[in-house]
Amino acid sequence: MSMSDPVVEAWQTHCRLNQAYVNHIPDKALTAKMGGRGRAVGAILAHVHNNRLAWMQPGAPDLYQTVSKVKREQAGDKSLLLEALMASGTAVADWLARSIENGGKVKGFSSHAATFMTYLVAHESYHHGEIGLILTQAGFPLDKTAAYGLWKWK
Repeated sequence: MSMSDPVVEAWQTHCRLNQAYVNHIPDKALTAKMGGRGRAVGAILAHVHNNRLAWMQPGAPDLYQTVSKVKREQAGDKSLLLEALMASGTAVADWLARSIENGGKVKGFSSHAATFMTYLVAHESYHHGEIGLILTQAGFPLDKTAAYGLWKWK
C-alpha cells in the first residue's frame, strides 16, 4: 500500500503535530475540565481516538481490529493516550491509502478520501482549541512553542 499520496501525507503531518501537542500537556492537567464541568482533557483525547475507531469499525473492520478503544477510566494515562492516538492515526493512514488506491471512495463516508481526512482534521482541531481553553482556564496554559506547534505543517 502506497503511503506517498498527498492526502495520506497531510494526515500523517496532522498526526505528528497532534502527538507533539499531547506530549506538551502536563499529566496532572488530563483531569482538568472547563469550569470544573464537562469532559476532562484526557476524556477529550480519548474521544478523538474513539471517534476515529467509530468511523473505522464499519468502514475498515480489519483495521479496526488492530486498535483498541480507550475506556473512560484510562483517559488519565498520557502514555496510553499517546499510544492509542498513534495506533489509530496509523490505521486511518492505511485506510486512506487503501481508499485512494481503490478510486478514492471511503467506505461508510459519503465522499472522497480527501474530504474524509479533512473532516477528521477539522474535528480534531476543534478539540485542540477546546483543550487549549480548558488548560488555560485550569491554570495549565501551554507555552507558545507547544500551542503554535500545531501550525508547523512545513
